[in-house]
Order: sequence, then structure tokens, then C-alpha cells
Amino acid sequence: MRTSSFDVLILGAGAAGLMCAIEAGKRGRRVCVLERAEKPGKKILISGGGRCNFTNLRCTPENFISSNPHFAKSALARYTPEDFISLLEKHRIPYHEKTLGQLFCDRSAHDILSMLEAECHEAGVEICLDTKINGLQRANDFIVSTNNSEFRAPALVVATGGLSIPRIGATSFGYDLARQFGIAVREPWPALVPLVLNADDRSRYCELAGISVRVTTSLEGQQFQEKMLITHRGLSGPAILQISSYWNKPDNSEPIRIDLAPGAQVTALFHESKLPRTLNNLRSELRKLLPQRLADRWLDIHAPATWTNQTLNELEKQIHAWKILPAGTEGYDKAEVTASGVDTSELSAKTMESRKVPGLFFIGEVVDVTGQLGGFNFQWAWASGAAAGRSV
Repeated sequence: MRTSSFDVLILGAGAAGLMCAIEAGKRGRRVCVLERAEKPGKKILISGGGRCNFTNLRCTPENFISSNPHFAKSALARYTPEDFISLLEKHRIPYHEKTLGQLFCDRSAHDILSMLEAECHEAGVEICLDTKINGLQRANDFIVSTNNSEFRAPALVVATGGLSIPRIGATSFGYDLARQFGIAVREPWPALVPLVLNADDRSRYCELAGISVRVTTSLEGQQFQEKMLITHRGLSGPAILQISSYWNKPDNSEPIRIDLAPGAQVTALFHESKLPRTLNNLRSELRKLLPQRLADRWLDIHAPATWTNQTLNELEKQIHAWKILPAGTEGYDKAEVTASGVDTSELSAKTMESRKVPGLFFIGEVVDVTGQLGGFNFQWAWASGAAAGRSV
């Protein structure tokens, strides 16, 4: 069996692992990245519809979910969206801002991956693809065994991601490894994921699949005003994906509130006596704000039996606070990220190093830090990867 020795071994050639490798390599460390897939950066390539929403100009610690909301502050402050943008500009990669500070490649996510690979090459990083790990132990060094090789290093960085999108290779490896070394892992759950409606709501709304409308979703003090999409099984679209990360916690039974007509007053003209109080007039008013089929279905279910001020006020409230208690989510197959993970109390916020096991680091999605939709999870990957890479 061939044995190779390095200063740093990194498990996972995704966004966090490659950034960590670059930063460690630039400091003269001999770095090897081990990746079980046949290609690096698979999640980078499929993100943002193939254009990679690589960061967000409005990135703050408040855009992240964690059992410790302060943990991400240090890494995010020391590697900012501007730092990553300067890397793009060095490689002359064209990009543009969409909405809400989201930055995308003009051409393709391949530009981001090629840039990271070029930076790794320049920093002398070795990347071993199609490398399945059979065993891992620690003597003086960490020893990683594969089918025909053994890799040794005094520092080991776990950048293996979460459970989301198993079709591109997601596994529980990072969590299992943490537990092997006695490091606590908080129960993961699918985040940024479409919701499945309960049977009653499915029968009412899911034949409207394909209809999209701008709404405001809210739960636990969080609020998102973006598009909602009705699907064959439930609800999706950015507004739903965002709120799903807050709803889909273990044992959560709180309903989600959906404002179907943010900032509008559907029944105002009826109160001002400018319109006769009829179902047809109400339908016409609601159709001004919602797609016709959705407006009609909503009124089929919610139209008032009488036309008093009180029933109109109730209807107005319902339109702005439609309560949905989903039956569940579409799970890890459709989740963009995995929430929760390696407990942040086990790690140094400055370096990502384990407090219990010197030389062992955890970065990226495997850690209990989860970004909202819009480039924040990539920014966490760059920032946590840089923090570990500058420390190993």
C-alpha cells in the first residue's frame, strides 16, 4: 500500500474544501484534497440554475440559522463577499447582481470551479478524485485509508457537506466522523426545501400547479417577500424555500402564514361604498392581485356567506394571513442544503478547529450554520474554508 504524507488532508472537494486548500496552500502547506466523486465541485456546478449564486452583497450574520447565532460572525467578518469578488476579478470572470444582492456568473458555474481549480494548482494543492475512504484513525497523525493508498497528516479538515441532494453523492460521512471522535452533532434536517401540503389543502390547491404569485411568508419572526409556486404536491418558490428552513425543525407544529396580497387592500372599495357587495365584484378585485385561477379557487373556499363589514374584515385578514400547516417536505432529494450539523460549541469560531481533538477541523455545510436562500451558503463555505485554511 502506497503511503503519502502531507501537512493537511481535506476531505471533500466542494466549495469549502477547495477554498480551505487554496488558503492553506498559499501559506506553504503541503495540501491534499480527497474527493470520493469523479469530479470536484458537483454542487457548485448545479447551483443557481447552472450559473452559481456565489455570494450575496448583503451578507450579515442574521442571514444564517444556527443554535449559536454568534458563531459565524468571526469567519464572515474575516472573509467577505468583497474578498470573493476580488478573486473573480483577478480571473476576469463576468458576473451580475440579480435581486436582493444575489450575485451570479454571467456565463456558467464552470467559471467558478475552474477558478478554484486554478488557484489550487497555483498553490501546489494535490486533488485526488474518485477516492473512497475505507477507514480513518489517529495516531500521531491522522491516517486515512483508501483502496490502495494511505494518507497521513497532522491536520484533517472535514468538508464533506450535508445530506442534501444524494443523487450527486451526499452522505452522512462528516457527521459519522464527528461522532467517531466524540464530537456532538445536532440532528440535521432538510432546509431550503419545497413543502408538501396536507391532504385537504392538496385537494383544494394542487390542481393549480404551475401558478406563481408574489407573497410574504412568515414564521417565528422571520418574513420573506418573494415568489411562491404551487406544485403538484404542495408549495415551492423562493418565499417557501426560505420559510421552510424555519418551519422544518424537528417537532415543529407551527403553521406558516402566507400573505397573498402584500401591501394591498382587497376589500377597501366595498367599505367605501364605491362597489356593490357582490361575489362578482369581489372576484374582480381579487383577480387584480392574484392569477385568475388562484383568485377564483380562493373565493370558492373563502367567500363570505354574508356581506357585513365584519365578514369583509375577516376575509381581508385571511388573504393576508393564510395559515398553512404542511404535511412535510420533499426531503433531502429536493433540499438545497442541510440545516444543523456539527455542534458549534465543539469548534473554535475563529479557526473551525475542534476543541476536543487538536488538528481536526469542520467547515461548510457539515457545521451547524445554514444560510438563507440567495448565495449565503456559498459565502459561509468561502468564509469557513478560509478560516480553517489560514489556521491549519
